[in-house]
Order: sequence, then structure tokens, then C-alpha cells
Amino acid sequence: MSLSRLPEEEHPNKAFGWAARDTSGLLSPFNFSRRAPGEKDVAFKVLYCGMCHSDLHMAKNEWGNSIYPLVPGHEITGEVTEVGSKVQKFKVGDRVGVGYIIGSCQSCDNCTNNLENYCARGILTSSAKYYDGAITYGGYSDTMVADEHFIVRIPDNLPLDAAAPLLCAGITVYSPLRYYGLDKPGLHVGVVGLGGLGHMAVKFAKAMGAQVTVISSSSSKKKDALENLGADSFLVSRDEDQLQAAMGTFDGIIDTVSAQHPLMPLLGLLKTNGKLVLVGAPEKPLELPAFPLNSGRKLVGGSTIGGMKETQEMIDFAAKHNIKPDIEIIAMDYVNTAMDRLLKADVRYRFVIDIGNTLKPTS
Repeated sequence: MSLSRLPEEEHPNKAFGWAARDTSGLLSPFNFSRRAPGEKDVAFKVLYCGMCHSDLHMAKNEWGNSIYPLVPGHEITGEVTEVGSKVQKFKVGDRVGVGYIIGSCQSCDNCTNNLENYCARGILTSSAKYYDGAITYGGYSDTMVADEHFIVRIPDNLPLDAAAPLLCAGITVYSPLRYYGLDKPGLHVGVVGLGGLGHMAVKFAKAMGAQVTVISSSSSKKKDALENLGADSFLVSRDEDQLQAAMGTFDGIIDTVSAQHPLMPLLGLLKTNGKLVLVGAPEKPLELPAFPLNSGRKLVGGSTIGGMKETQEMIDFAAKHNIKPDIEIIAMDYVNTAMDRLLKADVRYRFVIDIGNTLKPTS
């Protein structure tokens, strides 16, 4: 096997970002390169990039599949600077974004049914191998290049900083609300966990006409849920009286929690034919009791991000209904502190890096 070229020599266009070099997850300035846009590629200047909890997992190789050096970031928005000769959907100056995936086979059943996110040969935006064998580098960087199929258009009335987290946190909760039929007016929808995903689930479910209850292990976020996010009610999952009073009253529950937690109380909250949908990713298996499933013909399902057609639909829906994540804008050199705060869930509710104004190349 021949030695690969250095990251800054691999492709013709110079690029700059911040990367983790090892499992410490510590990020520092990194010079690399991007490919020249092919005939169906779109290149854009990165202006904002959201910080997802999976960036933290990947930077520290907690899922065992990280490739170093690793430039995180898959909630990326910016402005088009160049398009390939066969690009049809975009032009220079357009406001665009890239999410969790940057490639798929485009020929399997999933891809032909607009479910590229479930393609077995899908390529992640960060820390994966692209078709040319090069490592993919994410949005904690100054430029991005992607096939136009994996680019979304950001409507003019949606700010680019607010649009960034929609490309992962937004679509991750929008897709299961749609697919599992929890998008109908008048349904009672529960949202477990009020973080980056959970607060978006509240906003989307409310815009779809649902009655929304936030389910949390403590009452610390009750005021925020009811007064700022528009939830209809708040349920403390450790309060037996509250649980008993709400038994059998939910049509569906979106569970965004990635830590170990019991499913039994949540199943009890569901009506007959109710659906519990997991979008979090706990590292260890959760215990799933059969009896409450069988006795109410209940369903436990899962979901991850969404296909490109649905992601564009979600962005357009957010723009139409003025749905924006609650964000804290940070500078690039604050990113390691932000990672530490992310680990402690010390953010309301998503960090967004101001790449355009604060990412400064080193000499």
C-alpha cells in the first residue's frame, strides 16, 4: 500500500479548519485541502456550523470508527462560490447547507425511495472515506464541496446561523414525527429530554398542531419548556403521581435521550396503538419489557436523520412556520470549551460556530 499524501497536498484547493488528532478529542488549527468541484459538485464558503453531540463522540472515537485527523461538523451553512458544469439546482451566491451525509450509492431501494440516510453505502460528511479514497472533513472549516444532490437550499427568510442545527437536530425529529403519523393536529405527543433534539421536537410538533408534553427527569427546565418553547405541559418522569395521572394518554412519544433510562414508564404513558420512537443513541442496550407492548399493541421504533427530499421539506417547513432552534453563537477558538460544556449539557440548546467571522487561518 503506497503512502497517502498529506491532507494539505491531497487535493488542489487549500482549506483550513480545526481538527482532533487523537482520542483526547482536543481540537486545534489544521491545514488540509478540498477537491476541485466536479461537474455535479457545488463549492461553498462555510459561514456557520452547528455543534452536535455526535461531534463529541466522533472527536473522542467513542463509537470506534473515527479517522484522524478529524474535522467535525455536519450542520453546515454558507454561500455558494462555484458550481460544476452540470449543476442544475444551484448558482453562485445561493444560500445552502450540508447535513450528516455527503454521499450514497443513489441506486439501492433506499436511495431510489428518497431514503439516502439508510443507504448501506452512505458516506458521512466527516471522518469517512469518499469515493476517491480521501477522508471527508466536516464543517469546522472554511470551505465545503459536495455533490449537488446532498446540498439543501436555505430559504431567504431563515437566518443561516439558525438554519445550521436544523440540518441534523431538526431533521432527526421532523422525520419520525412525519413517518410515524405524529404530525396530525390534536394528537398528544410527548418529548423526552429537552436538549438540542428535544427542543426542536417541541417546536415542530407544536407547528404540526399537536398537544405537546415535555417529559424530563427533573423540573429544572419546566419554565423554559412552557414559557419559551411553547409546550402545553411538563411531566417529571420520576414523580410517580404525575406518571400515574398521565397513564394511557399519549398518542406518541419522541425519545431524544442518549443516556441509559427506563422505557417501562414511557410505554405506560402510551394509549393503545401508541408509538415510542427512539432518536437518541444510548451506548448500552436499553431494557424493553414485552408485557406493556403486548397489552396495548404498542410500537417501539427508531429513526435517524432523513433523506435529502425530506430534509429540504423540513427546512422549507421551518421557514414557513418561523421555526428556529435556540442557539448560542460561539467563536472558533472557543470550540474546546464548548465541547466541555456540551458534555455537561450546559447549553440552551445548540452551539453554532461563527465560522465566517472567527475562523482565522494560521500562517
